Amino acid sequence: MITVEFQAKVKNGVIVIPEEYKQELATANTVKVTVLKQPKQQILETDILAELMRNPISVPEVRSITRDEMHD
Repeated sequence: MITVEFQAKVKNGVIVIPEEYKQELATANTVKVTVLKQPKQQILETDILAELMRNPISVPEVRSITRDEMHD
């Protein structure tokens, strides 16, 4: 038995096999699967702010103000 290890996303209850393993696993009649579920990490406020700084959310009809407008 050959061991292949990878991390995968689960979409609608289906484990998505990475492209590099699909061809190898397509010819297998049976496979043994062991699943290790990663616990959800507690999101800290600083993590949320850092994520928003990297990927700002665009809100329609909201515009950024200038430094002068901010201090008026």
